[in-house]
Parts: sequence; C-alpha cells; structure tokens
Amino acid sequence: MANIFITRQIQEAGILLLKEKGHTVQISGKDGILTKEELIPALKEKKYDAVLCLLTDKIDGQIFDAVPNAKIFANYAVGFDNIDVVEARKRGIIVTNTPDVLTDTVAEHAFALMLALAHRIVEGDTFIRDGKFKEWAPMAFLGTDLSGKILGILGAGRIGSRVAYHGQRSFDMNVIYFDVKRNKSIEKEAGARFKENIDDVLKEADFVSVHVPLLSSTRHLLNFERLSLMKPNAYLVNTSRGPIVDEVALVQALKSGVIRGAALDVFENEPMLAPELKELKNVVLTPHIASATEETRSKMSELAAKNIIAVLEGRGALTPAR
Repeated sequence: MANIFITRQIQEAGILLLKEKGHTVQISGKDGILTKEELIPALKEKKYDAVLCLLTDKIDGQIFDAVPNAKIFANYAVGFDNIDVVEARKRGIIVTNTPDVLTDTVAEHAFALMLALAHRIVEGDTFIRDGKFKEWAPMAFLGTDLSGKILGILGAGRIGSRVAYHGQRSFDMNVIYFDVKRNKSIEKEAGARFKENIDDVLKEADFVSVHVPLLSSTRHLLNFERLSLMKPNAYLVNTSRGPIVDEVALVQALKSGVIRGAALDVFENEPMLAPELKELKNVVLTPHIASATEETRSKMSELAAKNIIAVLEGRGALTPAR
C-alpha cells in the first residue's frame, strides 16, 4: 500500500476513501499554509507515493525533488496555476485538479456578490450595526436592479457558463460573453451573445463577472485602461484568480468613479490586498470562499482522493491537468 501526504487538513470524505484502500495517510500538523522551507523536509520524512496539495502550495522542481517516488500531485482546486505542470510532465508526474464539483457553488457565490453590490447589503448591514438606523428613508441606500441589465461574462468555461445561465434564467439579464473560443452551449442555454473582443464586453455590460484562468496572458487582464472602458455605473465581480485584476488600478477606478463598485473573492497578492480596498464602501470582499460549502468541499476532497487512487492502481487520472 502507498504512503500519501496531505499538505493541510481537508474534509474527511477523501481521507476515508484513501484509508479504505489501505493507504497510509499523513496530514500536515501545521494549522496553516506550509512554506516551501516547511514542506520540503515534511515530504522527505517518508517515501511518499502521492501528494494531495492545495492551491496555496507552490509546487515546483524543488518540491518534486523532495518526493522522487511521487506518481501524482492531486490539487484540491479547480485550477492548477500553483503547480509547475510542465516540470511535472518532464518527470512523469501526473497533476490533477477538481473541476465540475464546485461549478454551481462558485456560480452561486458570484451572484451573491452581485446582489450584495447591487442592493448595498454590506453597507446596510454595517449601518445598522453601527446604530445609525433611526428611520426608513426614501432616498437611503439606493442600489440597482439586476433584472433587465447586461451581464458580461469573461471566460465561458464551466463556471462562467453557469453564471450566465443563472443571470438569464433567474434575473432576465441579457448576457454577452468573451472567450478565446466561441461556446455554442452558453449561447443556447443562456441566450448569450459572443463578442470577439473583450473590450466590447466591458463597454456594454452593467455587471462584469470574471471567470478566466490565470495565465501569463491573463495576468492584469483588467488594468486601468480596460477598467476605463466600463460604464460609470457598472460593477466588477471576480471569483477567478486575483492577479487577473490589477488591484492598484481597480482602487483608482473605484475612487475616481470610473466604475460604480466591485466585489472580490480573490486577491492579487493573497492573503494581502491593496490596503485602500478595505476603506472603500463600494467594495464587497470575501476571503476566497466561493467554493466554501460543506457539500462542495467534501466533493473536492473525494475527487482529489479518487484521482490518487486511480493513478496508484495504474488507471488513468479522472481529471488530469491539461
């Protein structure tokens, strides 16, 4: 049976699957993110055959050197930008992720952020907690409707398509989208209109929801120049990856009225964020919790474990990184 290292405590569902197969599971005892200096000696303690890692773990050649027996690094995340996949392939190491199982949950969170922005939920909550609510006022906390507005989707993959579906079906929003590939499914399911240029989406949309992967080509995809293309009453929502949005530029756009508001679940230098973001009332912030439901995190744990089991048994990975 195999030795498996898990870099942080996760839901029991996947751990139990591994143990049921007779594998020995070692979970990091640290309550927090392992630094590279902590992870390398931990991996050298035993001859580990597999590693279940998280998106907060930076996996590169030095990490691979520490576990020469590892056949698979199973990432507990929908993406794998934290792993040097090219280096892994050179070494014959399989990298997997956990797509699909978190699609609905992240899409729901994107809409929770949109609704919080549009209806000024956080501002209202703070107003009451600060003891300022004295009477109903007809001009207080005026927000905006989602219904009938234009929803712009950047990245028409699984999550972006689901957000588009909810926007059209639940809120009668008119959906437009940009992706490097045209997606006929999103057009059929959500009546979405394809835009060949990202700038056209930014110019037309009342709400822009970001769902592109983090690549060298998408880092700072939304800089000040692009943010300036948006309507002054438009909102930006990012549940994808932090570095896609230039936070300094976003602060400038929010303070100067270039756009009306923004909601972020991810940050450019996570867990740090541009300090002024916390001071702005037209910003809603959540601590990278878009997939944080009991159901979804358990499914992520199970899928990561199933990938490990499949590879160790000589079968193909269920969700290999592509």
